[in-house]
Amino acid sequence: MMHVALWEPEIPPNTGNIARLCAATGSRLHLIGRLGFRTDAKSLRRAGLDYWESVDLVFHDSFEEFERAIPPEKILCIETNGEQYYTQARFEDGDCLLFGNESSGLPATILDRFRSRTFGIPMPTGKVRSINLATSAGIVLYEALRQVNNW
Repeated sequence: MMHVALWEPEIPPNTGNIARLCAATGSRLHLIGRLGFRTDAKSLRRAGLDYWESVDLVFHDSFEEFERAIPPEKILCIETNGEQYYTQARFEDGDCLLFGNESSGLPATILDRFRSRTFGIPMPTGKVRSINLATSAGIVLYEALRQVNNW
């Protein structure tokens, strides 16, 4: 099983889309820290459609609580300014893809701890800073699943 973790997500439709992605792939979704919305928000439900019952969802009040559930050696940070591309990562079953929030990404304290395990998605034109959080999650999760499942 793969894990997807969102650090303090702010935009309900992004979280809803990622929840649907996790339901479709059998991946566990972890929501960490303060959420920028209520989990009963209409836009969150709409983005996840009728798949919420199929989402393996875990809430963590803090990063420390999250780390008690996921060993640090299984955490891979996905960040706009990752020094390595996600295509260079070697994913294994049980890995957790950790994404920062939409406006500020992951905190520096987390990035410093996981610097060698931080990966980015190439932005070849240089015209945009980053792509949508849900799109990023889909790109990286499917690459991880391709590697793990030998697709």
